[in-house]
Amino acid sequence: MAKNLQDTVTLANGVKIPWLGLGVFKVKEGREVVDAVRTAITSGYRSIDTAAIYGNEEGVGQGIKEGLKEAGISREDLFVTSKVWNADQGYESTLAAYTASLKRLDLDYLDLYLIHWPVKGKYKETWRAMETIYNEAKVRAIGVSNFHVHHLKDLFQDFKIKPMVNQVEYHPRLVQKELRAFCKEQGIQFEAWSPLMQGKLLDNPTLQEIANKYGKSIAQVIIRWDLQNGVVTIPKSIKEHRIIENSNVFDFELTKEDMEQIDALNQNQRVGSDPDNFNF
Repeated sequence: MAKNLQDTVTLANGVKIPWLGLGVFKVKEGREVVDAVRTAITSGYRSIDTAAIYGNEEGVGQGIKEGLKEAGISREDLFVTSKVWNADQGYESTLAAYTASLKRLDLDYLDLYLIHWPVKGKYKETWRAMETIYNEAKVRAIGVSNFHVHHLKDLFQDFKIKPMVNQVEYHPRLVQKELRAFCKEQGIQFEAWSPLMQGKLLDNPTLQEIANKYGKSIAQVIIRWDLQNGVVTIPKSIKEHRIIENSNVFDFELTKEDMEQIDALNQNQRVGSDPDNFNF
């Protein structure tokens, strides 16, 4: 179990990914994202998650530069993730999208590259391109995002390399038990986006009660629940005190009863689109 912010879990191919990272969905390009990334790195974070569609890869790259310099660490100490957007899916266009992301981020390689959504009729060709990028040693790990069990099974019919990560919406209102069990069985690391349900859980009485017991915030309790469930998580924030607060989750442990109480909040409720039904 993760003991500190730099602790990692090992993916199926031996690459280590930090348990906790910073997500930058909806963080504005320019100083806002630069400062968030820089703050995260200087506060001890070693994982940054972005995507082409977020439109902030250049700022993330700049934040990485500033953060590395200020923290006195090297690029190899950092785990950087981006994702191929739906409009770029397909074989050749995915190869081009990867190169374009690297250029915007001003990096030589990514630690993890994901297919952002399972675009019907396209994601298999996209995965073939991901395998090519991986085999050419241009990326350290490849995976998917927003894939249901049936998408993964479909991919399994043709793949040469199994996805190492599946990053999906996951929080106490959407506990994804079946998908999580399937990923575990297949050796695919489960990763949460929107772990705080975009703030919609921050006044939940059950969570508040648990938080009070430990002298922690609701956000910290949810992140801790993720980690104890073996889920890599990337909460998003642009506020320095929140970025730091979100990482202070290694000095307490939820009981089995706490964990069950949080699991019981499940309503299969999403803040994002259903991967079986999206139109972008």
